[in-house]
Amino acid sequence: MAYFPLFINIKNKPCLVAGGGKVAMRKARVLLDFGAQVFVIAPVIEKEIKRMKEITVMEREFLLEDIDDKTLVVAATDDAAENHRIAELCKERGILVNAVDRIEDCSFIFPAYVKQKDVVAAFSSSGKSPVLTQYLKAQEYEILTGQIGCLNDLLGSLRSRVKQLLSTEEERKCFYQELLELGLEKESLPTEREVEALLTGYQISKMADRKERKEENGSHQKTKEQ
Repeated sequence: MAYFPLFINIKNKPCLVAGGGKVAMRKARVLLDFGAQVFVIAPVIEKEIKRMKEITVMEREFLLEDIDDKTLVVAATDDAAENHRIAELCKERGILVNAVDRIEDCSFIFPAYVKQKDVVAAFSSSGKSPVLTQYLKAQEYEILTGQIGCLNDLLGSLRSRVKQLLSTEEERKCFYQELLELGLEKESLPTEREVEALLTGYQISKMADRKERKEENGSHQKTKEQ
């Protein structure tokens, strides 16, 4: 069964990784990439994890209360039975959980993803084929250039102004599409002058359409009077 693609905000949210090995480290890095407040708990923890100042490290056994108030939990110990136990505890409390190498215990999975600032493209095989998702991720790099995140920021910064100046959804869609294509073609951000010129062009076109409709209405009215 395919997993539902759901993007959630975990910035500054407490997330727990139970386990201290290489797999736990990879999961912790992904969570950090999205701004989570990461806790790692295990009796033995890799030195590289300990050196990561953004992570709160607790070198001890996992306790039931460790999952309290956590947004999500990753069970990444080297003990499959322990991972299963942690997953069951989380499910009982309605906490999102990922148990490594045990898809049936997961209420969410980590997709292969490409991230450029706030633009994220993710791929999932529903846990069946990590090799396939990594392949798709590599292909996506050709589309998500280094500028795509900055273009996204630019488009976002214009939203309120464009909504004021262009009244219809179709006009706004066409404007954003043209601006996006301009940025992708030149492989750099459109300048302020280019943005203003494009926006002015849409406003002039809009005014011309209004004038034309007004003239048509006037012509129809005269015809009726005659």
